[in-house]
Amino acid sequence: MEKKQAVNPYLPSWEFVPDGEPHVFGERVYIYGSHDFYNGDVFCMGDYVCWSAPVDELGNWRYEGVIYGRQDDPENKTGEGCLYAPDVTRGPDGRYYLYYALSSRSLISVAVCDQPAGKYEFLGYVHDKEGKRLGERPEDEPQFDPGVLTEGDKTYLYTGFCGRGDKSRHGAMGMVLDTDMLTITEGPVFVAPGCEYSEGTGFEGHEYFEAASIRKKGDLYLFIYSSIVMHELCYAWSRSPLSGFQYGGVLNSNADIGIDTYKPADLPAAYGANNHGSVVNIGEDWYIFYHRHTNGTWFSRQGCAEKLPIREDGFFGQAELTSCGLNGGPLKGEGYYPSYIACHLFTDQPVLYVGNSAEPAYSNGSFPKIVKEGWDGDRNEGYLTNLRDSATAGFRYFNLEGVSGITLTIRGYAYGSMELRTAFDGPVVKVIPLHYSNIWADISSDLTLPEGADTLYFTYRGAGMASFKGFTLRKG
Repeated sequence: MEKKQAVNPYLPSWEFVPDGEPHVFGERVYIYGSHDFYNGDVFCMGDYVCWSAPVDELGNWRYEGVIYGRQDDPENKTGEGCLYAPDVTRGPDGRYYLYYALSSRSLISVAVCDQPAGKYEFLGYVHDKEGKRLGERPEDEPQFDPGVLTEGDKTYLYTGFCGRGDKSRHGAMGMVLDTDMLTITEGPVFVAPGCEYSEGTGFEGHEYFEAASIRKKGDLYLFIYSSIVMHELCYAWSRSPLSGFQYGGVLNSNADIGIDTYKPADLPAAYGANNHGSVVNIGEDWYIFYHRHTNGTWFSRQGCAEKLPIREDGFFGQAELTSCGLNGGPLKGEGYYPSYIACHLFTDQPVLYVGNSAEPAYSNGSFPKIVKEGWDGDRNEGYLTNLRDSATAGFRYFNLEGVSGITLTIRGYAYGSMELRTAFDGPVVKVIPLHYSNIWADISSDLTLPEGADTLYFTYRGAGMASFKGFTLRKG
């Protein structure tokens, strides 16, 4: 049986699990994250859910269900607080420990389960040897976004949030927990600087903002975090878990800022915003898990993943945005592809951040966006809408050899055409006229592509507004 292809986002288009922390337990990779709502008003409105996939079949994700509810925390019986980004580690006793922070409390909470994706039960709050809870002591900085790593009898916990202009927050904090998984035995100490204290550290311009995560690669500790510019995930490295971290580089930008292989490095290829994720080793490869933003807001985020390039010195390079993510290679140049797997989305007016009302493309409502029918939880396939003149959707990568035709599935008051290119700034290789339709309509055309083509860009030109459900590639 042929394996299912993997695409970005890697979960179904109706699911919104950002802040992804991937972990391999046994023969499966599990994704732990917060849980946004479609059309949500704020971040992280849902209970924690878990998804998993076989390590050798990364296009076949299974829903594991709700693993922890927002009202399971004794400090949140009213449900007022949202469950912010969590992390999970396998403790010295073989059980699985879920670390998280509520939006309404400066505490690190812990829940425990016998299985990676079972029902987690509240265990307690991280505290010092005197029983004082981390985050409530006079010397504590606010607690946020925990990341955890267990080695032997020690569990390393990292937290912190550092915004611009706040000199009361110094950077990311690290500490050691005892075998009870709650009691601090060492620290906290600062392991990466915030922007108010970065001068002379090597982190300038990429200082710690949020999203602490920790991994091990050989004898190196990798501290993954979201930088002060928000759209990028960076890493620092050290041979010690609580000291000596040096800035390593950018792993991912959800606007593809910094990638110059197909465009200028400072030109956004997608609408960026906050970012959160981590790296994981699956087989012979390393991947970065991150999230993108849909519905034209910051509050409906979806998990994506990319294979990380390894530099000659053994460190990570920056992964570019793709539609094929975990697939292990390009997508087949045949069959139907939904438009929500677009990795690039932009207009002729560059905009870096989602919902920036100061930008003309947002103030006049002309920005394209990924949406779906219905409300949160309705299992309807996502699609692109609000495609007005110059709106472009890009898809990378495909094996396009032998493609001879294409069918677009379009809806809306669209009086114009769709231009098709095979490079970000390449020539138009096909113009497909569109027509008004108040239902999804298929528009087919023959297609001849340049030799070696592996990307597809669709640009709407004309009056009105189109919605784009997907396209079908034909061979022969």
